Amino acid sequence: MEDSAAETGCGGVPVSDDGDIVGARGVIVVATRGAAGPGEVVLRVRGGTEAFLAISTEPMARGEQVLVIEALGGRRVAVIPWSDTGLRVVNPDQM
Repeated sequence: MEDSAAETGCGGVPVSDDGDIVGARGVIVVATRGAAGPGEVVLRVRGGTEAFLAISTEPMARGEQVLVIEALGGRRVAVIPWSDTGLRVVNPDQM
């Protein structure tokens, strides 16, 4: 028997899994420390903003723009630095 709770939320509304966020862009709100530990990133996904643990190979500063390259499960994502002249720079305090 399949666990339907993993597929639907309250009222039977479908819930996306974290795999849908690969390719999303966001802003680091808690600096990452590379191999020493994760930080936190806020992503615009599913019609709003959501926070995820951000894993990176190199330390990343608060306010740095990133791209999600892998969903690691448990609201953890692998990120890399990202710059796009079409992106509006957002102050993390305003998110």
